Amino acid sequence: MAAKKSRSAKSAPAPEDFRSDALAQALEKQDIAAVALALRHGTTVVPLVKPGARDNPLDSGEVWTYRDPKSGDLALLLFSDAKNKPANLPPGVGIYTADWLRKFLAAHPITTVFLDIAGPHPMQAAPDELLKALHA
Repeated sequence: MAAKKSRSAKSAPAPEDFRSDALAQALEKQDIAAVALALRHGTTVVPLVKPGARDNPLDSGEVWTYRDPKSGDLALLLFSDAKNKPANLPPGVGIYTADWLRKFLAAHPITTVFLDIAGPHPMQAAPDELLKALHA
């Protein structure tokens, strides 16, 4: 039974897996070039309305976005660490690559991207600027 418990523990992501040290360090320095590099070569934590099915690697879940009720603008929130996600957002998170971020930004009418919006080192970026950085 211990082997089975160990095996299932390996398949479930550990809390420390929902973190990007490179992105956290870049945000701490407020260095946009380092943020771009961290996003291009690493991962980012994204809030999910509905997590993906564990048994289906093609199901990445449903990403949560914020739509401003007055302007209709659509914002994407990205986090360097799942611990930085405000409690009032849906509880689920996913960890995604630069390839996913490129495709998501290209496919959705996102007007702004917030990184670690609630801190400790928040930053805001225009989607077109992020796409340029991700394609560099």
